[in-house]
Amino acid sequence: MENVFYMDHPLIQHKISMLRDKRTGTNEFRKLVEEIAVLMGYEAFRDLPVEPVEIETPMETCMSPMISGKKLAVVPILRAGLGMVNGILTLVPSAKVGHIGLCRNHETHEPEEYYCKLPSPIEERTIAALDPMLATGGSAEAAVNFIKEHGGKHIKFLCIIAAPEGVERLHKAHPDVQIYCGCLDRCLNEDAYICPGLGDAGDRIFGTK
Repeated sequence: MENVFYMDHPLIQHKISMLRDKRTGTNEFRKLVEEIAVLMGYEAFRDLPVEPVEIETPMETCMSPMISGKKLAVVPILRAGLGMVNGILTLVPSAKVGHIGLCRNHETHEPEEYYCKLPSPIEERTIAALDPMLATGGSAEAAVNFIKEHGGKHIKFLCIIAAPEGVERLHKAHPDVQIYCGCLDRCLNEDAYICPGLGDAGDRIFGTK
């Protein structure tokens, strides 16, 4: 599918395997999510626009490329998306951070909004929406809807693990959004959890049940 990218770098795949292990504790899990976000962000931001800027080196003055336009906007989908934020900020410390709060209705498996706060002006920024898991695609679709309703145009969606159903739904609803996946898993189970997956990412990041 156009605009869908799967990360095949050995470091990403190795760290995802460590995430999957049920013996991986909260502290290590949290660090791994952050490290994977750094590696994925490096690839996802390959097409950021640059412009030549005059720089004075210790030797002479030269024109050297720097990222152009408004700064990046990082928008985690609460709460699990928070685990990826510091990884992206490691790459782009000046990025603005917004938040979208969605919770899943455990009967319908569809998202319900409880919070949305985005940087302004959002329409001039490249926006990285973050969620470790792309399961049914409902939360991702809703989050991108909110971003677009607020004027966002240049959107990238980064997830660590995805189910085919989620990728298909998000891509169909928003074909203009670039989707970056650390790994494509087999399917969703009857409870709409990704298999083989890694369990509930939010619970494992924050040590809750």
